[in-house]
Amino acid sequence: MSVAHTDVGAYALGLLEEDDRRAFEDHLGECASCAAEVEDFAGMRDLFTGVEPFEPAPGFAEPKDAPRDVIDLLHRRRRAALRRRRWTSVIGLVAGIALVAGGAAIGAAIAGDAEAPDHGSPAAELLARGERHSATDPATRAKGVVALESRPWGTQVALDLGNVRGPLTCRLVAVTRAEGRQPVTEWAVPAKGYGVPGSRDHLQIHGGSSARRSDIVGFEVLIEGGGRLLTIPV
Repeated sequence: MSVAHTDVGAYALGLLEEDDRRAFEDHLGECASCAAEVEDFAGMRDLFTGVEPFEPAPGFAEPKDAPRDVIDLLHRRRRAALRRRRWTSVIGLVAGIALVAGGAAIGAAIAGDAEAPDHGSPAAELLARGERHSATDPATRAKGVVALESRPWGTQVALDLGNVRGPLTCRLVAVTRAEGRQPVTEWAVPAKGYGVPGSRDHLQIHGGSSARRSDIVGFEVLIEGGGRLLTIPV
C-alpha cells in the first residue's frame, strides 16, 4: 500500500481508514520526519472534538412498503455519502490549518536568532529547551547551533544557521558512532543568504533522525553537488 508523507495530519487526527492507519504506522517507524510532524499535530485533534463524521439526512423519505433490509441499505449508503463529504470538509480544514502553521514556522525560521529564539516556531522552541552545540567552520565561516531532544522514534533536531550566502541547496545529516549518516532535513538558501550583511536573519529549521541520541556524534551541513558547509560535533 502506498503511503504519502501528507497523511500526517489525517493520521494525527484519527481520520485514516484502518488499513491506511496501519500502513502509515509502519511508515512512521522508518520516517523520523513524519514522526516529528505527528507530534506537532498532537494538540490539534482537540479542535475537532465533537465534530461528527456524518449527520442524519434531513427529509430523507423511506420508500413506501419497501422491505426492511432495503431501507437499511439505503440508510447505510446515505450515511456513507454524508460521511465522505463531511470528512472531506474536515480534512480540508485541517490542511488549511497545517498550511497556516507551516507558513508561521517558515516565517519564524528565517527571522530567528539562536541567542534570542522566537518561541512561535518548533525550531525556536527546541533551540530554547534542547541540548545545544555550536560551531564555526574555519573555511566557509558558516556558523551553526544544533539543539537535540531524545524521542521514542530517535532524535528531534533543530538548527540555527548563519553567515551563509546562496544560492545553495543544503541538507543536515546526523553522523553516528558507526560513521553512518542519517538524513535530518534539507532546504534552499536564497541568493541573499542568512546571517550576513543585508540579510541578518538566521535560518532556523527542524527535523528528525531515526538515530538515538547516544549514537550521534555530530552533524554536517552538506551542499548539494558536493562540499561541506559546516560540521558541529556533539
